Amino acid sequence: MKKSVLVIIALTASFCLGFAFNNVLLKQKNEEEKLKKVTGIGGIFFKCKDPKAVRDWYQTHLGLNTNQYGSVFEWYQGADSTKKGFSQWSPFKETTKYFAPSTKEFMINYRVANLEALLIELKKEGVTITDTMQSFDYGKFVHIMDIEGNKIELWEPNDVVYEKMGKDMGAGTTK
Repeated sequence: MKKSVLVIIALTASFCLGFAFNNVLLKQKNEEEKLKKVTGIGGIFFKCKDPKAVRDWYQTHLGLNTNQYGSVFEWYQGADSTKKGFSQWSPFKETTKYFAPSTKEFMINYRVANLEALLIELKKEGVTITDTMQSFDYGKFVHIMDIEGNKIELWEPNDVVYEKMGKDMGAGTTK
């Protein structure tokens, strides 16, 4: 009888430990998957001959509220509809080196939730990282290259500071 009880206890303990271990692994795997999640488009940047003329054209004909950098689109976040989010639209002079080493005419900025953790994963995966992460009051940035040579900007935004910065500049948003 004692032997049966010990076997049952051992099996139960093994099952519980296995279940707990599996849950920890699954939780860790899910957290790693979340690190790679892009939360939205942070901006669209493109080259053109005359950025000021392009900004003016978009303001006149399409109603974008432009400033010296382009236009900021204001929206509310799906996960928390009380929080604002922003996406930047910016025409750059066609001779800009900001997109280098890419030779493409555009660059997309993606919003991410945890840039530092994502950077660790991207390095492990052999993704080309073109610079070091930079931190500003309005967010953290780093640039990577995709498999076709497109430079991508990753941004972990601080939307509260970003909005205040725009207001301090007297820049409105496009809604």
